[in-house]
Amino acid sequence: MIKKAFEQETELRKNMRGGSGEITIKHHFKKDEINAPCRLCAQLTIPPGAGIGIHEHNDEDEIFIIQQGKGLIVDDGKETEVGVGDAILTGKGAAHSIKNIGQDELLVTAVIIKYN
Repeated sequence: MIKKAFEQETELRKNMRGGSGEITIKHHFKKDEINAPCRLCAQLTIPPGAGIGIHEHNDEDEIFIIQQGKGLIVDDGKETEVGVGDAILTGKGAAHSIKNIGQDELLVTAVIIKYN
């Protein structure tokens, strides 16, 4: 399946998971379009100063790949600055959050894969 950029559904979420600001989620593929147990395959656009609050991933893994910008990740209690090309894997009940600490939009490819 090929989905052109203009075919990909976009949604806005304010204060996502208790975070600040408004996050844009561009769904590359919706979960019902993927045969594997995948809950999310999307690009997250996080404006400067905005972020996604701390939340756990039970029975699933979430992969973040930083495409643009500079962020601050809290992953399983450890705080780390991240930038272009960095990849983050959170799962097995661990919690994480992300905040844009740069001047430009923070673009993150996010994929959530279910264990079952």
